[in-house]
Amino acid sequence: MSIAGTDFTSLAEEMLAKAERYPDDAELWMNLSTVMMCLKQLKVGLVIQEQALTMQRLFRLPASRQPAKLRLLMLMMPGDLSANMPLDCLLENSDVDLLYYYITPDTPLAWPLPEHDVVLVAISAADESREPLAQLERALANWPKPVINAPQHIPASERYEASMLLQNAPGLSICPALHVSRATLQRVAAGITPLAEAVEGYDFPIILRPVGSHGGRGLARIDALPAVSAYLADIDAEQYFLSRFVDYSGPDGLFRKFRIVLIGGRPYACHMAISSHWMIHYVNAGMYEDEKKRAEEAAFFTHFDAFAQRHRGALEAIYQRTHLDYIGIDCAETRDGELLVFEIDPAMVVHAMDQEKIFPHKQYHMQKVKDALRELLLLRAAENPLSQPL
Repeated sequence: MSIAGTDFTSLAEEMLAKAERYPDDAELWMNLSTVMMCLKQLKVGLVIQEQALTMQRLFRLPASRQPAKLRLLMLMMPGDLSANMPLDCLLENSDVDLLYYYITPDTPLAWPLPEHDVVLVAISAADESREPLAQLERALANWPKPVINAPQHIPASERYEASMLLQNAPGLSICPALHVSRATLQRVAAGITPLAEAVEGYDFPIILRPVGSHGGRGLARIDALPAVSAYLADIDAEQYFLSRFVDYSGPDGLFRKFRIVLIGGRPYACHMAISSHWMIHYVNAGMYEDEKKRAEEAAFFTHFDAFAQRHRGALEAIYQRTHLDYIGIDCAETRDGELLVFEIDPAMVVHAMDQEKIFPHKQYHMQKVKDALRELLLLRAAENPLSQPL
């Protein structure tokens, strides 16, 4: 409903009223938490989520096709919608039971855990997830079931770590996401410290965003020195990421950003957004309003094999260097033909929820992603067929 632009505030009000009548219904509280976050009520959503987690840490979403072929235990962290993989978007109408287990800081895996066939660490890389991931690494070291996206590899997808890890990969371009403090930027804005001295060799234009931000929050292109002061006045943070700006517009002046997912190292197209602005988000790129843009996206899906072959070395490098079984990639193509990577993230939103009437090409191609994910789960489960149930 959120993606379709439907007003569902009345639904939220109904759910809240129901939750007040059934205060011990943890699943209802958890669903309400998601609804509030979709309504941009983040603080309220997190409070409601905490309320649900005080009652239970395990939530079940039974497969829509029974009997289930596989039971997937997803290890999650409390947090907003970007904190964990929204994998249910790709496993809807499937034969996979989803078991969401929210870990706790002190006891990441409290017993008894439900019976399962495969474990998926569904947590994204962030400062607050580093220690829990380290604890999970120790807890899962000798786990009797296969583990997908092992916790020790997830920090490699953090913005700074990824920008360093993927340097000098063949056919791949990624700008280092350097940490810079607010105090340093204030000295640059005041003319006390030249930018090239604060960040060696850098010049305008640059990209700034607060550390820990997602979805373009606080992201801005800074073209000249006076804009630094204005940016700091609007975006208050202690630490920022600073990157070079790369003009990746095409000959027609438009920018094209691709979302790709690697599943077991194999690339699949998820969407293509086209905009006259360099900062592209699918929901505000005009894809819903412009039939020509949708037709170009459909052609991208149709001819994706050629795209994947063209960037085979870069995509292979991402898989080999991150060691992640499932990873999302936001990228573009530079003017000299390299794969320009903006971000990699295992918790990137990948879905098939766009209206088929407007996007008739989507369902067919997204089914390939769904099938590939299911096949990965079944393949990994078969790696350990003789292990005993937990």
